[in-house]
Amino acid sequence: MKYDVVVVGAGPAGATAAEDLVRSGHRVAMLDRLGRIKPCGGAIPPRLIADFFIPDAQLVAKITTARMVSPTQRHVDIPIENGFVGMVDREHFDPFLRDRAVSAGADLIAGTFVRITRDADGSHVVYRDKETGDERTLSTKMIIGADGARSKVAAQCVPGGDKIPYVIAYHEIVEAPAANATYDPKRCDVIYDGKISPDFYGWIFPHGGQASIGMGSLVKSVDVKQATADLRAAHGLTDCKTIRREGAPIPLKPLDRWDNGSDVVLAGDAAGVVAPSSGEGIYYAMVGGRVAATAAAAKLKTGRAKDLQLARKLFMREHKQVFRVLGAMQNAYYRSDERRERFVSLCHDVDVQKLTFEAYMNKALVKARPMAHLKIGIKNLAHLSGLVSVTRT
Repeated sequence: MKYDVVVVGAGPAGATAAEDLVRSGHRVAMLDRLGRIKPCGGAIPPRLIADFFIPDAQLVAKITTARMVSPTQRHVDIPIENGFVGMVDREHFDPFLRDRAVSAGADLIAGTFVRITRDADGSHVVYRDKETGDERTLSTKMIIGADGARSKVAAQCVPGGDKIPYVIAYHEIVEAPAANATYDPKRCDVIYDGKISPDFYGWIFPHGGQASIGMGSLVKSVDVKQATADLRAAHGLTDCKTIRREGAPIPLKPLDRWDNGSDVVLAGDAAGVVAPSSGEGIYYAMVGGRVAATAAAAKLKTGRAKDLQLARKLFMREHKQVFRVLGAMQNAYYRSDERRERFVSLCHDVDVQKLTFEAYMNKALVKARPMAHLKIGIKNLAHLSGLVSVTRT
């Protein structure tokens, strides 16, 4: 059989792309190693739940408060008004998305991507079969590379795809304790502490009967396992039973190009679409899968290679400004513990809280409150220039 599209990688990006394409009448195969669980805090905003029809049964927790913790253990609790942040466990969420794509008509193939070859008959994805270890081939017209931050598809086919910078993320899934003075099953804790991560943050995210505890860092000398152990100890979680441990690279910025001008387009982590500052990836991965499917369908219909550029154009049209603001925030506040203290101080501001979570929930910058933006801008300048004390809100 010759497929219209072979999707390499069947995480949230790949599964979304595959489902969209089969629902629009295309023959699609998903190639995935299967059995791997990506380290992920698991937070998904209401917009994702609505846009991608995520059933309530997939939500292992509903978060109503976010706690920002400074290097000196000062903290501010930010209520999530008029809604909640959903939490999913990738152990179950990814198979749910894959199964939904298969139910729509996609073929799921268990194997490891090896290379792409081309001849007069078209493009061919060579993979190693998971069960037999034999090399096999899928013939196709188009390939979507959704195979993660160190994407082999990107490295082989897309200029710059082998040079994407990334953070190493690591977490441990543990049995959650009963609610107590330091752990709230309806609260996400974000820890800004250079001893845990010198350039990113640590997290404690409830997953119902379990919790995700982890951190990330670009600094290669950081011992991520020890940092996570220190995080657990600091929050009274050392004795919680560890269920599993996972680590993986998380990209830091979108690639400048997402296609090869012929038969390949990237999606999700392979394209670098993880939000700066927050590290949020599930929503952007699924949007990336959707726009990659749109670009692939356009190319199949028109035969114009330039239609593959639609993926990046559509994504950046809606999210470029958000990424730019979050990137500036990360560059400004994650560089030292003194700056992290100032960032947590800034989070005490009610306007900061409301604008931040309105933007997160709706995935767009809020423009309806110019005076609030002006006040926040002035406070930012005051903190970054050192004109006010570290603890000034």
